[in-house]
Amino acid sequence: MKKLIFSDDFSIDGKPNPEKWIIETGGHGGGNNESQFYTDSLENAYVKDGALHIVAQKQDFENKNYTSAKLTTYGIKSFKYGRFEFVAKIPKGVGSWPAIWMLPNDFRENVSWPECGEIDIMEHVGRDQDVLHFTLHTGIYNSRYNTQYTEVVPTKDVSNKFIEYAMDWEEDRIEFFVDGKSVSLYTKGQSGKDTSIGGWPFNKEFFLILNLAVGGHLGGEIIDDDLPYHMEIKSIKVYEK
Repeated sequence: MKKLIFSDDFSIDGKPNPEKWIIETGGHGGGNNESQFYTDSLENAYVKDGALHIVAQKQDFENKNYTSAKLTTYGIKSFKYGRFEFVAKIPKGVGSWPAIWMLPNDFRENVSWPECGEIDIMEHVGRDQDVLHFTLHTGIYNSRYNTQYTEVVPTKDVSNKFIEYAMDWEEDRIEFFVDGKSVSLYTKGQSGKDTSIGGWPFNKEFFLILNLAVGGHLGGEIIDDDLPYHMEIKSIKVYEK
């Protein structure tokens, strides 16, 4: 039987639950030349009508021309393996870059990216509307060299309805699902890949990240008329396997 170890059904309106989420702030561009400043304002992140709303908008703030929000569980809850389920509706708009993803605790401590590793449970860019990305980055296999583990999956109506995104993470395999259908499976050492920590750094504690970026290396050109971008998450469940 699966044991539920973390969940949020976003049932209480207002600020996201501070016992479960840190709302991070800053305008450094996330290392990707992104154009937003992440704030802790209710204009950018709030809970209403049973969903977490993350909103990116055209707004001058500090050194940026857009604001948005980024929530993490760093320092509150981290995970090593398990079943992860998210019910979400992602935004529509050129320049939007929503993601549900994970970084390891040691990224915040002493290990730089990409050596630390990264798990992208769901990633989308507005210029490719009906396409989803499922990706792993490692020290050896990452976007700097265009060698990352990645799958680009055509998916209709991603911005018109709530979809369940899920991941099964085990010691030597990570599998991604859309509405219960397996869309990508990566295994340690597949196709002769390196099995050291440089090739598979996924046997340690990671924390969750929910964010909506604007522009950047992957998000690309921004069309201001498409803003605000609006991301909704109805529920999150994490099970220990």
